[in-house]
Amino acid sequence: MITALLIDDDANLRNGMKSLLARYAPEIKILGEADSVETGVEAIQNLKPEVIFLDIQLTDGTGFDILEQVAKNQGKSSSHIVFITAHEQYAIKAFRFSALDFLLKPVDPEELQKVIAKIKSVLEKNDNYAHIDLLLENIRKKVDNFKRIALSTSDGIHLFEISDIIRCESEDNYTKFFIKNSKPILISKTLKEYEELLTEHGFERIHQSHLINLSYLKSYIKKDGGYVIMADNSNLPISQRKKERLQELLKTI
Repeated sequence: MITALLIDDDANLRNGMKSLLARYAPEIKILGEADSVETGVEAIQNLKPEVIFLDIQLTDGTGFDILEQVAKNQGKSSSHIVFITAHEQYAIKAFRFSALDFLLKPVDPEELQKVIAKIKSVLEKNDNYAHIDLLLENIRKKVDNFKRIALSTSDGIHLFEISDIIRCESEDNYTKFFIKNSKPILISKTLKEYEELLTEHGFERIHQSHLINLSYLKSYIKKDGGYVIMADNSNLPISQRKKERLQELLKTI
């Protein structure tokens, strides 16, 4: 069994989550519930759950306040966090950069099952939850231009400077990251998901299979259909429809 705690200030939503978990994730055992920052922090300290389903907006603060207090009291979180939220774009963006799980209200059973599968995988790795620190760092700064990203691999979660990412390459439903002074790592998310996160950081999708950091582009070669040479000496093709866009971008660099 996996032990869990529900923190939400709406009793109906807590009851709804309990019903969903009972039906779709019977291996989750609810140790308790809380409805505020104060009772949430107390419940975490007393119950020490493996997983916390945490609402963002609470009557006396936010779920982030709970994590801040837990970090202050314990030094570091020892629970897997799953945020439950309405459409709060800034928070969702921060979750995605921090490789943190979230569920949108109303909770979709299919999405819940995906999250439960990931919880099982993460708990097996004995993760150090450093990505929670990254989330709190980003939330504290209240800036959109995040400097670091958490990448979840088969052996754990790793934090990287976004400026160190040279390029990303699609491998079916996976994305391979090529990072300065690091071995390539494979992430079980699509290239499109990372394109959405990294475009504002100077990345450009030049091909169905390639997303590049323009800072590491060495050469643009027009012959042989067109390709680029990157700082890691990789030669990458440019799709026909991306050539004009890339040429325009290069004029501004």
